[in-house]
Amino acid sequence: MPVPPPLPDLILDPIVRLALTEDLGRAGDLTTDATIAPGTEMRATINARKPGILAGMDAAAYALKLVDPSVSLEVAIHDAGKLSPGAAIATLSGPARSILIAERTMLNFLGRLSGIATLTGAFVEKVAGSNATIVCTRKTTPGHRAVEKRAVRCGGGTSHRYGLDDAISIKDNHIAACGSISEALKRAHAYAGHLRMIEIEVDTLAQLEEALPHKPHAVLLDNMDNETLRKAVAMIDGACKAEASGGVNLDTVAGIAETGVDYISVGALTHSASNLDVGLDVA
Repeated sequence: MPVPPPLPDLILDPIVRLALTEDLGRAGDLTTDATIAPGTEMRATINARKPGILAGMDAAAYALKLVDPSVSLEVAIHDAGKLSPGAAIATLSGPARSILIAERTMLNFLGRLSGIATLTGAFVEKVAGSNATIVCTRKTTPGHRAVEKRAVRCGGGTSHRYGLDDAISIKDNHIAACGSISEALKRAHAYAGHLRMIEIEVDTLAQLEEALPHKPHAVLLDNMDNETLRKAVAMIDGACKAEASGGVNLDTVAGIAETGVDYISVGALTHSASNLDVGLDVA
């Protein structure tokens, strides 16, 4: 999986600006104002304290840029790079007041997003050698979807959908409101343009049998055991992409991959990843 490029400033700006504003509040950094004399210079390093995969350097660098573009940032380990405890990720040199103001926001982005990349990498490693691709879902922190989904890519995974507007994904509640799988797929095909993907969620092989004649581009096989997944993959027989979802964790994902599915969606990548411990130390 290629390393994703940094997100454009236009996307980063509202996310990072909100984080800085949240931290600085109404009066700025009272501690720095009280203790650090103007003109004081500082050199500090951002260090990894746990092993993992780095993500979020684009957001961290943009936070520093917004606080003070005069601070020098020398990046030693780039996003998607492997981290070992004690590894120096980046060095900051410049006004001490600016570095201290930006410190926590930078570390928050790096810790949160590296945690997502690290968890993704663990899932990807579990399915190595299979044809399955690990994908994340829309279960993201509100407002942070762009940076969190990029972190998944840094860990070697990819994305299901970015939002409601980039594919048609018919779930059980859509089917219930519509009346049947067949009717839902007929309406979807009538509505979609030639570039719109259509996926349908099914819970049973009987539902899959109903869906396949309507030629969805992908089928989401929801909460099926591995034996049922194998039968579903055999029924699909390459007619569309097969995606497994539900009950996926680090203990079960390898077995799910062995059933022959094309994609395995894991909500935990973004909703349950632990922060990776990184810190800033004065050099």
